[in-house]
Amino acid sequence: MAPRSACPTWGRAFRLPDLGPIGSNGLANARDFQAPVAAFEDIGGPYEIVKKYGGTLWRAPQQHTPFNVVAWHGSLAPLKYDTANFMTLGSISFDHPDPSIFTVLTSPSDTPGWANCDFVIFPPRWLVAEDTFRPPWYHRNVMSEFMGLVYGQYDAKPEGFKPGGASLHNCMVPHGPDEEAFDKASSTPLAPHKLDDTLAFMFESRWRFRPTEFALKGGALDQTYAACWAGLADHFKP
Repeated sequence: MAPRSACPTWGRAFRLPDLGPIGSNGLANARDFQAPVAAFEDIGGPYEIVKKYGGTLWRAPQQHTPFNVVAWHGSLAPLKYDTANFMTLGSISFDHPDPSIFTVLTSPSDTPGWANCDFVIFPPRWLVAEDTFRPPWYHRNVMSEFMGLVYGQYDAKPEGFKPGGASLHNCMVPHGPDEEAFDKASSTPLAPHKLDDTLAFMFESRWRFRPTEFALKGGALDQTYAACWAGLADHFKP
């Protein structure tokens, strides 16, 4: 499955999460995952095959297409999933639900509620909760969170998070909405609101993520990331 190629689970394979009281349908439905149909290519190269193994990237040149397999048999297959088919669930009364309600696939661990890795998306959806701060709460988590924005705008960082960008909050690192998102969510009258034209994803894992040297020194690192919280005022009133 695509998420596994992007984020190793170091455990059980990704599968659909247990739905519990949700019932038999909801979130990502099995019927929407597509497997390849029989097809092959018969064309020359050159091609370069890149594979990640043992934490290292390996490459091998070859003079023919890698898609020249005429027949295949096995117990696992790559799957394709359109996130537009994800059935979002959320509060229709009050409070901000845990982001686990946006889980597409999960790799369970031996401890319930503490996954090797969850693949989560934040797609277009309605916000209708009453008497509730609607963006993600300020929190720190026993899970590590690697998040990226595919397109559109992320509601917790409207201008500080651009498509193609990613953020990493490892285990127990506090984080939450930036100053702009906090001010807007605290002052805007609460009415049904549609978050549209947006798609973010998150890999949430019980393991810590270690950035590569390229990520830290490649020139794309935001050195002032934490400044987005610097202007938050103290609203505590005993």
